[in-house]
Amino acid sequence: MRAIDILLLVAAIILITLVVIQTSKDNAANAFSGEKSELFSHQKERGMELFLSRATLGTSIVFIALAIIAMV
Repeated sequence: MRAIDILLLVAAIILITLVVIQTSKDNAANAFSGEKSELFSHQKERGMELFLSRATLGTSIVFIALAIIAMV
């Protein structure tokens, strides 16, 4: 394995971890009942939610860049 492959693997594991620990904005019960609550849909992210969102965005950009570099 090349160094770029190891970096790509580490970025993928970090990205998967960040996505899994984020909280969902939708309630699973509403998916089965057809109800859609709009009460908290326009609430701003703050604190840890904002950090996780930005970290996920940054990690995904790094992952995509590493994947493109690995193809070359």
